[in-house]
Amino acid sequence: MKMANAINLLLLVLPLLFSPALGHFRIFRPREFGLYNKEHVLGPHERFGNPFGNPDDYKSRLHSMHDDVGTPIDGELQQVEEIEKKGDAGAAAAAGDDDSDADAGKPAQLMGADDAGGGGAATTAGLGAMKGKVHEKPFVSPSGFNGQWELFSKNSGVSAMHSILLPKVEKVIMYDATIWRISNILLPNGECRVLDPKTGEKDCYAHSVLFDTHVDNLIPLELMTDTWCSSGGLTLEGNFVSTGGFQGGANTVRYLDSCVGCKWREYPTALAAPRWYSTQAQLADGRFIVVGGRDAQSFEYIPPEGQHNAQPFFFDFLKQTLDPEENNLYPFVFLSTDSNVFIFANNRSVLLNPATNQVVKEFPVLPGGHRNYPASGMSVILPIRLFAAGQDPAKPVPAEVLVCGGSAHIDSYSKAEKNVFYEALEDCGRIRITDPNPVWKRELMPSPRIMGDMMLLPTGEVLILNGAMRGASGWGFAREPNFTPVLYTPRAKLGFRFRQLAPTTIPRMYHSSTVVLPDGRVMVAGSNTNNGYIYDSMFPTELRVEKFSPPYLDPALADSRPEIVNAAAIAQLGYNGKITVQVKAKPAAMILFNLKVTISVPGFSTHGVTMNQRLIMLGLESVNPTAGQPGVFDLAVVTPPNSAVAPTGYYMLSVVYQGVPSQAVWVQIK
Repeated sequence: MKMANAINLLLLVLPLLFSPALGHFRIFRPREFGLYNKEHVLGPHERFGNPFGNPDDYKSRLHSMHDDVGTPIDGELQQVEEIEKKGDAGAAAAAGDDDSDADAGKPAQLMGADDAGGGGAATTAGLGAMKGKVHEKPFVSPSGFNGQWELFSKNSGVSAMHSILLPKVEKVIMYDATIWRISNILLPNGECRVLDPKTGEKDCYAHSVLFDTHVDNLIPLELMTDTWCSSGGLTLEGNFVSTGGFQGGANTVRYLDSCVGCKWREYPTALAAPRWYSTQAQLADGRFIVVGGRDAQSFEYIPPEGQHNAQPFFFDFLKQTLDPEENNLYPFVFLSTDSNVFIFANNRSVLLNPATNQVVKEFPVLPGGHRNYPASGMSVILPIRLFAAGQDPAKPVPAEVLVCGGSAHIDSYSKAEKNVFYEALEDCGRIRITDPNPVWKRELMPSPRIMGDMMLLPTGEVLILNGAMRGASGWGFAREPNFTPVLYTPRAKLGFRFRQLAPTTIPRMYHSSTVVLPDGRVMVAGSNTNNGYIYDSMFPTELRVEKFSPPYLDPALADSRPEIVNAAAIAQLGYNGKITVQVKAKPAAMILFNLKVTISVPGFSTHGVTMNQRLIMLGLESVNPTAGQPGVFDLAVVTPPNSAVAPTGYYMLSVVYQGVPSQAVWVQIK
């Protein structure tokens, strides 16, 4: 009991002692940290590296790290390496890909597209060919624009460990953890959270903020329960639901409506099991499933507000994938298009039927290493492609999952504690989860990455950014920030899918987060590999907020950007229906095969996992000039067939023409 009390006291006091923002507390210097950390061991999975260490300390040990294999190269990856080095059609054909095209890598369009020309109608004639293997050329701006970083704000108020874009208000909710009892913004009007009524101890800092995406403005919000390493997602009405966290927050469900002036509603006993480092995902019936967490080898469903779960469902898969260093926390969880739930943990994956709570399929093991926290890789369900001609009702809409990065070493976390920082994985695995006999197909990123973020852009491309190239997730357990984002084009030819973009100058390490905005830019915030708010460490607690403009936002292409002009008319969508999206575009002729209409769900970003992120490419029937409106076109669009493909809720709808997306408009599907 004494030891437990000592540990709890340490967790409360240690961050305050580190923080330079509290001048009346003593600040630990580097020589004192090691002794203090050694005397207070917090457990095998919550160790603290020295925040005042040397970020280049690993270099002197590289010559003796004989097992620093990085990415193990097998026969499959050898072929991939050859293709990427040669970068020609012959190499692609040699790897079994017979859809080669010597023009790959030129400005974006779908290969084999015909020019509808002259401003006349383009129809679905020949659209059936789109269902086959048709490669998409990666977008390359004619000017060579490779993306651009902008420092949007110098103070996010809280270090953005968690972030999500709220519809209706277009503000980002950011929050960290209450355990530190400090941030860089106070609660308004002298408000304070009472910690101990007997002693009068208070916490007057805000630990969550509403961050305006248009102007640099913050609204502090009070949190009562600890959200450290929690999960979240949006409801049908666009409101936010958060689950889990640390200590008293571990069993909590929280609600925050999408409105200015709204406050958190918190239910500390709603969940049956503690959910620290768990993953939350929306189901086809609108419910949320919460999977895993530290010491929680189970799953459960979020109960109606104000109610609580009596017990969780034991999940043996999580027990099987747990190793001595965990490596299965924050599992990758995606709703499949057949209403089942794809769950990936460590290096294995299964399909869970939420109606029966039984595993209905086990997928092959993904080779290479470990992919989940603390060997934190990244994952998305790739854009789901629909067609105007419809889908065979006997078959699910095809769905693919991409998993990248992580660590080849099962002990990357414990070795990092000993100042041995292994090179991260740079391979990816891709699998079609709806196939009867699915297999992983692997490829290589341009650089190793751990703790990165993987974001779906409105064009259907995947942006990979943030994280490090060595070590593991944890307090000071990573080195060599990966400053360079990578653009991945899923439908490009093998060997042309990855492209490195303009680098940032700000390390985004442990506890970073990323949000895709309606204007097509990507907002990046957070990074705190310190136990508290420490501003003089090797990787300081980061409060700066950046916006990244991908290549499609080349200023030279501004006049070519399409514009949706009938947003109000398409604000409500039903399933298996048709809508007309009116678009103003230059040049005056729109080509059907150079055109996409996409809808995407804002994802909840934390710890390299972006929960509920989803993008659907809608089916296009025809493009016709709008009568009496020169330069405006009517796009006949088919809506998703069901809620397994597109769960209910708010989406950002974008029109993409010749690789350039419009400003998105909000639509609600129900």
